[in-house]
Amino acid sequence: MTDLSPAQYRDLLITAAGATFEADSVEPNLRLLYTPHTHRLALDPEVTVVQGERGTGKTVWARALTDDRLRGVAAAAYMMPRLRRATVTTGFGSWDSANEHPGPGTMRALFDSGADPVDIWHAVVLVALGDPALRDLDWPARVRWVAENPDAYERRLWDHDREARAKDTVQLILFDRLEHVYGTRRIDDLLVSGLLRVALELRMNTRCVRAKVFLRPDMFESAPRNFPDASKIRANPALLDWKTVGLYGLLFHQMGNAGGDLAARFREQTGVWQDEGDGRFVAPVDAMADAGRQEEIFAVIAGRYMGAKQKGYTYTWLPNHLQDGNQQVSPRSFLKAISTAAAYTRDNLATHELPLHHDAIRRGVRDASLLRVDEITEDIPWAAVAVGKLEGLQVPIEESAVRQCWNEKGLTAELDKMVVAQQELEVRSSGPRDTADHPSLIRQLEELGIMTRRRTDQRIDLPDVYRIAFGIGRKGGVRRSAT
Repeated sequence: MTDLSPAQYRDLLITAAGATFEADSVEPNLRLLYTPHTHRLALDPEVTVVQGERGTGKTVWARALTDDRLRGVAAAAYMMPRLRRATVTTGFGSWDSANEHPGPGTMRALFDSGADPVDIWHAVVLVALGDPALRDLDWPARVRWVAENPDAYERRLWDHDREARAKDTVQLILFDRLEHVYGTRRIDDLLVSGLLRVALELRMNTRCVRAKVFLRPDMFESAPRNFPDASKIRANPALLDWKTVGLYGLLFHQMGNAGGDLAARFREQTGVWQDEGDGRFVAPVDAMADAGRQEEIFAVIAGRYMGAKQKGYTYTWLPNHLQDGNQQVSPRSFLKAISTAAAYTRDNLATHELPLHHDAIRRGVRDASLLRVDEITEDIPWAAVAVGKLEGLQVPIEESAVRQCWNEKGLTAELDKMVVAQQELEVRSSGPRDTADHPSLIRQLEELGIMTRRRTDQRIDLPDVYRIAFGIGRKGGVRRSAT
């Protein structure tokens, strides 16, 4: 086959990188499902809590695990036969699942009626297991049944456990999208706390019934854990972590599985791909896991340097400018940056000798920053307000200057109004813990990875993935507006 031209590469990149932005609108499928080695622990049935920021793959895995074929792909990739033998149902989170489980409206009505969160989740567990005792009851009656019959609940649970043991399987119940479980953060925390308690009970009291809870890290941290043995929940989490090789492995996997002649030619140019049937191909190991080989492939696409040697290696420059303060990169942000760069090069720099121009990659980082800040504004609005007050300043900056800016711009009063408005409208809120304690706000922003500290002088810094969209400067850094 002939090599792909720059224009053909751009078309392939736009198609492949743009296919996975939104887990809610794009179902995981056999061709595109990617299994980074860093996610193996998260798929283990014995791991109860899976933490991940938005865009890291929580909902992708929650949906994929309910599909026998996709779960089989993961089980084979991670050499996890117990996962292949699992019976998987949804306890909360996937609105279009065929399994019966409560939605946000039902959860709100149950909590507002005075039901104990633990009783609610006990009922959810039995329904997810298909227990006949609750089959013909509505949700309020189901919750009353488990509250009034704790001994019967335990016997029914043990019956299901014995049945699973006899079949040499595991009954795995998935919980996802818990930021929507009620709609008000304080109550979300109480419901999540109750769920974690029930998940721990399953792990300690049964051998083959397990819960897998997909949670944002900030929700995991804020949920009260004032129940016996709660520390064991903290000792058993997994993180949906994305390293640089995983991000490029995902990109190349999407390109090789995009379908059509361009994907086939890309596979031909990058080694021997394994044909697994049904249009699914697996890249050679070096293309998925060897940084040196990945850099060679990406150099064909974007060059080795960002315009000049002193500007940095393209392969590392892109993920480095997309990572947050906890060194985490959302694959959604990464693919957004690639797709934008390809489209911008096609539309404005079509005669460029390479598929991606380095200025277009910078444009991609800016667009990915806007996407990430939109997500933070929705998920943790107080954080967006606080950082937004720093617009026009330049980092690194002294902490005292941050606090002075917040005082001058009335941050505390604005956050107080936000908290009151959220309470009145019963919309979800992610804090903060104390609107008047500005040092505490800074620490919380550091925990979230939105702010960082320079090791040399302890000044406040912001990762580019947040800094750019918030209009905060840095000498020599990527600018917000294109030139």
